[in-house]
Amino acid sequence: MSPKLHQVDAVLFDLDGTLLDSAPDLGFAANQLRIDRGLHPLEHSHYRPFVGTGARGMLRIALGITPEADDFNVLKEEFFRAYERCMGHHSQLFSGVESLLQDLTANALPWGIVTNKAERFALPIARSISVLTSSGAVICGDTTAHSKPHPAPLLEAAQRLGVDPDRCIYVGDDERDMVAARAAGMKAVAASYGYLGGVDSVAAWEPDAVIDSPLELTRFLGLN
Repeated sequence: MSPKLHQVDAVLFDLDGTLLDSAPDLGFAANQLRIDRGLHPLEHSHYRPFVGTGARGMLRIALGITPEADDFNVLKEEFFRAYERCMGHHSQLFSGVESLLQDLTANALPWGIVTNKAERFALPIARSISVLTSSGAVICGDTTAHSKPHPAPLLEAAQRLGVDPDRCIYVGDDERDMVAARAAGMKAVAASYGYLGGVDSVAAWEPDAVIDSPLELTRFLGLN
């Protein structure tokens, strides 16, 4: 770990692509829209890189629909309903995440979740996965007036944890996570095992550190 990341008082995480591999559920929901229209489902590999872009990305891959389309909002809600029906059926924590979070808790190092996922989806997920219930804060895309890459959600999480932002690190798998972290005065850690928004390398994001697996953060923090 870079010396810049010493003296960490709290760790904040993105959800999808960082803690949770939610691509199977989101791809399943997107394919349901195709099936309902008589189209063949796509391989989940088509959806996976763009999970971080939410409904906008899923609808673009599934139906070629962009936010400029007149029926985008109707289709977005249809996608949301399909996702609610399958949410949690196929998703699972990335390997090592449970041990990482248990180590943070055992070492009295506060941690939280900051996601652009709406409370409608994120809160039920955070409450249904045992290890995630230890989170000191769950900040969603509609918790504050702004979502990432704006720093407001990260700052809200730091406030709820009672930690100065410059003593936090934020771990995410998308460039906007790095932008939000820097804007909030936090150190940015790129999770290279995540979805990455379709890019092959995180180097251009200029993170303060890169982890290739969740447990690498445990070692970097000196927790084992």
